[in-house]
Amino acid sequence: MAIILPALPYAKDALSPHISAKTLEFHYGKHHAAYVEKLNSLIAGTALAEETLENIIKKTVNDASKAAIFNNAAQAWNHDFYWKSMKPSGASGAGKPVGAIAQKINAVFGSYEKFAEDLKNAGLTQFGSGWAWLVVKEGKLEIMKTSNADTPIAHGLVPLLTVDVWEHAYYLDYQNRRGDYLDAFIKNLANWDFVNSQL
Repeated sequence: MAIILPALPYAKDALSPHISAKTLEFHYGKHHAAYVEKLNSLIAGTALAEETLENIIKKTVNDASKAAIFNNAAQAWNHDFYWKSMKPSGASGAGKPVGAIAQKINAVFGSYEKFAEDLKNAGLTQFGSGWAWLVVKEGKLEIMKTSNADTPIAHGLVPLLTVDVWEHAYYLDYQNRRGDYLDAFIKNLANWDFVNSQL
């Protein structure tokens, strides 16, 4: 079974003005699509061609001979999770946390503001390309960052939210202002309904 490029959960202009349709055309239509296409070419004719995306990631992590497969599989998975981590600004559940996750954030971080600061800092301090995440580790909320294609599911963690800090995620809209992009994501686009569904 081929790995497919999932449809975006919203129109390409739905995240505007925080993330433009042009960025999504490149990010989803070129970058994400290329990871899926490359992965399918790498696993064609192998036992991995019958596996799910998550299983491919788990079976290839830390295997140097399968690094290209891992990188493309993990990037395909991370991007799909990233699209789901956002919803249009002003929509119900976008912006500040609601429901069970709001209480958990207050309990662990002390306040939403401290959580937002910590998540932004994780994204800002990820050197080069990578991701900032809110995950569940051993039953507790934690913010982490991963380099390049690395993903929490490769390490037995439960991801709840991610923000992509590869330059192609923000450069057309923000140039080198990664902090402004992170502010826009956290304050306007974070999809807390999705986070609650992952709990």
